[in-house]
Parts: sequence; C-alpha cells; structure tokens
Amino acid sequence: MSVETVDALVTPRGHLDILSRAEVSKLQDTTRGGLYRLFRNCSLAVLSSDSRTDDGKALLARYRDFDIRVLQNERGIRLQLRGAPASAFVDGEIIRGIGEHLFAVLRDIVYVGDEIANNAHIDLNTSEGVTDAVFHVLRNAGVLQTGVEPRLVVCWGGHSIPRTEYDYTKRVGYELGLRGLNICTGCGPGAMKGPMKGATIGHAKQRFHHGRYLGVTEPGIIAAEAPNPIVNELVILPDIEKRLEAFLRLGHGIVVFPGGVGTAEEILYLLGILLHPDNAELPFPVVFTGPAGASGYFEQINDFIGRTLGPAAQTRYTVIMDDPVAVARHIKAGIAAVKAYRRETDDAFYFNWRLRIDPAFQQPFHPTHDNMRALQIHREQPPHQLAAHLRRLFSGIVAGNVKEEGITAIERHGPFEICGERDIMDALDALLRAFVEQQRMKLPGTAYRPCYRLVR
Repeated sequence: MSVETVDALVTPRGHLDILSRAEVSKLQDTTRGGLYRLFRNCSLAVLSSDSRTDDGKALLARYRDFDIRVLQNERGIRLQLRGAPASAFVDGEIIRGIGEHLFAVLRDIVYVGDEIANNAHIDLNTSEGVTDAVFHVLRNAGVLQTGVEPRLVVCWGGHSIPRTEYDYTKRVGYELGLRGLNICTGCGPGAMKGPMKGATIGHAKQRFHHGRYLGVTEPGIIAAEAPNPIVNELVILPDIEKRLEAFLRLGHGIVVFPGGVGTAEEILYLLGILLHPDNAELPFPVVFTGPAGASGYFEQINDFIGRTLGPAAQTRYTVIMDDPVAVARHIKAGIAAVKAYRRETDDAFYFNWRLRIDPAFQQPFHPTHDNMRALQIHREQPPHQLAAHLRRLFSGIVAGNVKEEGITAIERHGPFEICGERDIMDALDALLRAFVEQQRMKLPGTAYRPCYRLVR
C-alpha cells in the first residue's frame, strides 16, 4: 500500500538549535555503533503520531525510504526530511507540536550519547549512578521545576483500549484538572492521551494557564506509543528501566487504567519498589480505576498480585471503579500526605530522592530467548525480588508484541519460553489468557499470535 510522504526542511522551535560538528557527525554515523539509526527511528515515530499501527517493525517497513539529516551552518541547525509522513504537515509546514517533539528527540539522543553513555562521573552499574543519569536527563530536558507544589499525577494504561475506557480516562483527567493537578503519561494514545485531554478542559475551566502534559518515553517503545499532540513536554529516556524510574521520581501519585502486558509491567515495577522494606513508610497514592465494564480487568490483576506477591502488595493500591470524582479526591488527599512527608524529611518536591530503587529494577533487561528462559519465577525469594523477575517477564512479552528487535527475534527463533513455579505459572496463564480474550495484546481486530510459551 502506497503512503503519502513529503520532503521538508524543519527549523527548531523551543529546543536544541545548535550542535557541535562532532555531535552532528555522530548523528550521521550509519555504522552499527552510530546514533543515526536510533535518531531516525525515534524521529519517524514522532512524525507518525497519527498512525494506527502499534508494530514498530511495520512502521519502519512502511516508511523504508524515510531519511533525516542534520544540516549545520553558522546560524544553527535545520533538519532535512525525505519521505516523511505527510500527516505531520499542514500546507507544507510541520505541525508545531510535532516539530517540538522532533527536536526533543534530537536533544535527548544527543545528550544521552554525549553526557550519559560516555561520562566517567556517572557509573551506570550502580544504583546511585542510574538515578543520577535519570536526574540529569530530566534536568537537561527542563522538566524539573523547583519551587512548585506537588501536583504531578502519573497515569498508566493501555495505548489500544475500547472507546468506553478511553472516555473514562478523559473523565478522570477532567476531575484531576479541576483540582489543579498536572498529568504525566507514557505520552502515547489511549489511556496516555485521555487523561491529558480531560485535564485540558478542567484546567481551562479553572483558568489554570500553565498545565503540564508531560510525556516520558524511550526508544524501544516510541514507535508503538508515538507522542500524542497534547504532550507539551517530551522526554526520551535511554531505556525502559530509566523511563520507569523517571515516572516514580517525578510523580506524586499514580492512577492506573486498564491496559495489557505493558500496564502489567508498570504495575509490577511499581509494587516491587513499594514493597522494598526501605520504602515501607513512604506515602505514594496509587489508584487502579476504570469504567464499570472494565472491572474484570482489575479483578484479574488483583488476583494475580495476591497469588504471586501476596496480601501486602495488595495494600499498596486502592481500587476505585467507575467514579472519577472519588479517584481525583483520593489522589489529591494522597498528594497532600506526600507533601507533608517530603517537608518533614527535607526531600525535594520535584524529584523523589528518598525512594529506594533496587538495582534489579534499574539494570536494562534484554529480552533474548536465553534471558527469558532464565527468569526466576518462584516464591523462594522476597516479594520485591519476585516482582523484579515478573516485571522482566512482562517486559519481554511487550518486546515480542510491539518492539522491532523483539518481533524479529520471535520470527527467527520462535516464541519465548517462560519457566517457573507451577502455581505462579497457572496464575500467569489465567492473566495472559484474559488479556488475549479482552483484545489487550494488540490493536482491536488484529489477530494475536502469542510471542511466548509457558513451561510448567
């Protein structure tokens, strides 16, 4: 099928507008170790924000002739685009928000390549070093705001959800916006767009003129969850682990909407951290919510958590179904407790320094067939460590479903084999079957072929 494309020159707006010659050279390096492929793929995802595909490999194939180059002169830089998706342009001009996102990609890829990956002062093999890296990326992006009251709500959920669930996320976002709360999501469509859209109306009604709609993503997932047009602050972290840490360091509370394996991964990451003994007294409001028709989703999630991580994990969240006002009130009250705690402990409002994150949640997990087979899925370990392995398991399924490298690995070597304790595997089987039946693995109408095989 042919696609409509355009060639264009784009000038930066509000982001990085100058680069050194060495930085430009790295971006143009097409060798295996160069940054060009990463820059190209992330840029294409941003330009394809109206796409209906959640398959990164399919997106790259559709625009196989797309090319992006940095042009440098004495006045600054411009981006030369060839074969770019026409939907990103109006009358030959790039849509302003998409242009901002495009240069945010450039900013973060250059910064991570120059200041994080090759920085002798940041040891990415230590917990402190990873947290420092997350802090520096966020600070360089300008999203750490000092002197501002805690009001940032992280919203998680599926990028491909039914209309009733999407409308519900807007209603919750509206109630949060009426209470002056800002929204941070994974920046994509579905449950990541709905709360932002609702909050814009709530903010407008309250004449709240500086609403923040912060999108946090990473290169491996951006093609499946391209930034939605409401995002007014975009940050690309180097990998999924640093992206997840950024959510918890930035946010003051979390609302989880129905989703699929990606949402389950986020839930397990969150619970694994909150279950760490060092975080036992740390207030952090978490609400699972959705419309009445989605109650089965959270019943299944709650059952899985109880059967794997135990009752203590279930106490770290509150389930509120079909009541956006109650969700917003609960989160607002929880954030008040967060504010009091951080004042008492002299912790910053803009970055949750006191949160203890175990290295098991920080080191990048590469979902190869061997690594997936080697996961320790058993109860003979503390619950927060089991959560770390379960989080990796779901991360691997996400990769096999939507990430280019994961899809390619499955095509070459067949499904991932997942081994573990029988009771846990039974609970996992029930959860994954429910996701498939509820069409929470792929876009609606798309036949799902499992990228995994459970071995008991």
